[in-house]
Amino acid sequence: MNNSRRAAVFVLMRWLATKEFPQKLLSTVEDRSFVQDMVYTSVRRLRPLRAILGEFVKKWPKGELEALLYIGAAQILYMEDVPDFAAVNETVAAAHLSSNPSVAKVVNGVLRNIIRNRAQIEQKLKASPAEVRESFPTPLYRRWVEKFGEESAAEICAQTNKPALTYLARKDGSFSSLERGVRVEDVAGYQEGEFIVQDPATAAAVELMDVSSNQDVLDYCAAPGGKSVQMSWRGANVTACEVNPRRRQVLEENIRRTKLNIKTVGSPNELKGRLFDAVLVDAPCSNTGVLRRRPDARWNWNERKLAELVEIQGEILDTASSFVKSGGKLVYSTCSLETEENLGAVEKFLKKHTEFSLASYKELTPLMTGSDGAFAALLIKE
Repeated sequence: MNNSRRAAVFVLMRWLATKEFPQKLLSTVEDRSFVQDMVYTSVRRLRPLRAILGEFVKKWPKGELEALLYIGAAQILYMEDVPDFAAVNETVAAAHLSSNPSVAKVVNGVLRNIIRNRAQIEQKLKASPAEVRESFPTPLYRRWVEKFGEESAAEICAQTNKPALTYLARKDGSFSSLERGVRVEDVAGYQEGEFIVQDPATAAAVELMDVSSNQDVLDYCAAPGGKSVQMSWRGANVTACEVNPRRRQVLEENIRRTKLNIKTVGSPNELKGRLFDAVLVDAPCSNTGVLRRRPDARWNWNERKLAELVEIQGEILDTASSFVKSGGKLVYSTCSLETEENLGAVEKFLKKHTEFSLASYKELTPLMTGSDGAFAALLIKE
């Protein structure tokens, strides 16, 4: 018999051991929506869950037992639609499948203790610092306090902890949210390529591109292809560049499904000698604007990785800018909230490339959009 908790435990256990992005591990499980909710809730709420569980175990568990306790406690404390009895009974049933007979007893005891002490736990959480209560690394939270103010920083954290909606973007420029639990592949028009999966916040970059019919456009970091598709829908002649072979495969699958005439290349070397009316650089970033759908990214964040990303972004911008014709546009975008990756990166680029000037930019937080955060800047070449 399929046990959703067992599947969630396996995915979470793998993530705890390898830090491999959970989405990959979820692609083949049954009851995917519920399993994903349990895994993502556990990952989002890792910091308070660890603090709470630490009060009910003598020695911090590892491996399977650690994952079982996270999954069970996450259901009890953060998943209101799951009754306590189901959270305990089904998680204990998953624990009984362990090769260690004592695991189920520990899981049962700890989860029942959490239920008995729920009022005190909730009171203690309420009195905790925002970064603990909302489950964020302290250095990242302090950066947000400095940038947005304490109240807004806490609100961004709370907003980010809500499960992400799936949005569908259509040819007419509209976005609609998908009902939770519905598979994208089951929506009418999927096979015909009538829509793509994309958050409304991504429209900022496409709007700044403002492409028109028959313009030659380069999407420089194109995968998974949503922005390429939107620009092609608007009549542009799009070339999509993606150097990562696995991501390029996803890009090409989306292009095939939408039945658009978008040329793909796997290296900037294939573009030598070409100039474009507009170039879009949707740069790899720290993903701090999309933590609703990338809950694990908060635990991968640190200042060293941020600095490395800033260097990479600068190199990408330098190369991509060489493909912009005189009088053309360069749009730089990220899904980050960090100044160094956004306006800071643009200002560094402009100091090196005086032939470009900043025309406008948009900086969106999850509080502004109700969904993802995003940054986009429009640069014009003389």
